[in-house]
Amino acid sequence: MSLPSKFKQQLKARAHKLKPVVSVGNNGLSPTVNMEIDRALNDHQLIKMRINAEDRILRKELFAEICKTHHAEMVHMVGKVGVIYREKVE
Repeated sequence: MSLPSKFKQQLKARAHKLKPVVSVGNNGLSPTVNMEIDRALNDHQLIKMRINAEDRILRKELFAEICKTHHAEMVHMVGKVGVIYREKVE
C-alpha cells in the first residue's frame, strides 16, 4: 500500500502537533511494545513513535519491520522519531 503524496502531506501536517505515543528502547521490539503499537494504531490510525537506537540504519530497519508487521505505512521519519499510518478497518 502506497499513500498518494497529497494525502501523505496532509498526514505529516496532522502529525506535526502529535507527541510520540510509543517508544522503542534498547531492548528492541518486544511483544509488549508490538501490542502497544497495534493498540495505538487501532485507536488513532496516525501515530508518532520514537526509536532510541543510535544507529540510523537500525532505526530504519525497525521502522520498516514495524510497518510490515502492523500493515502500516511510513509517513515521515526525522532522526529518532517517525510517523506511521494504518487505515482503520471497519
